[in-house]
Amino acid sequence: MGTGTRGSSAGLVAESSALWRARRTHCGHRLICFPHAGGGASAYADWAFGLPDGIEVTAVQLPGRQNRVDEDFPTRVPPLVRSMTQALRPLLTGPFSFFGHSCGALLAHAVAQALRARGLPQPAHLFLSAQAAPEEIGKGPKMHELSAAEFRAAVLRLGGFEAEIADDEDAMEALLPSVLADFRLWEQHRISPVPRVDSPITAMVGMDDSRVSVESVQGWRTYTSARFETLVYPGGHFYFSDEQTSAELYEFLGRTLLA
Repeated sequence: MGTGTRGSSAGLVAESSALWRARRTHCGHRLICFPHAGGGASAYADWAFGLPDGIEVTAVQLPGRQNRVDEDFPTRVPPLVRSMTQALRPLLTGPFSFFGHSCGALLAHAVAQALRARGLPQPAHLFLSAQAAPEEIGKGPKMHELSAAEFRAAVLRLGGFEAEIADDEDAMEALLPSVLADFRLWEQHRISPVPRVDSPITAMVGMDDSRVSVESVQGWRTYTSARFETLVYPGGHFYFSDEQTSAELYEFLGRTLLA
């Protein structure tokens, strides 16, 4: 199975304030990606080149980051889901699936629920990565209730920051507010398993994730009326930052979506 290369495929381009897209002329499947806490659409820039050319990558951009840096962070989930659903509607033609990482998995699931409730097309598949099932969120300390020093330490333990950024006080001071805003948003929101989505769910987790255990993702099984599976990868919270693991992930996604 061939993969996209920088010579043959376009990368992510901001098509609107809320969506970045890597257009594919012959798109067999559209993968709509939801970034991790504090992350922007560019977190999926490499995916446009790593996934097979038949998969068109679209990344969601939330308020308060990158090209939306002048907007306020979301403080309530329902308005965010409504705005994301509206932004995505023109793209819900042909086969499409959702991939969400960390807090992005919660948003991906919430948007899928909203689509079902409104009788709109649903994702062919939900890939929920590095995020415990909703009923697990209230167990243990909540990230947004930690002191500033504790929160920073907890975020750094999760990884995801390049060493030079993690060591840069100014950079971290600029980045941490968006991470905190996302954790506060989802840790204060009650997530219901009803309605169950009709999309198959694949829960993905790193075996050494300091925040999300393999057991904690199993509860996603009750959130779908379709097939459920769990995939465990070597590594931590950002398991796919490893080149070999990311290649395995791309291969799995390509095989699943283009079958």
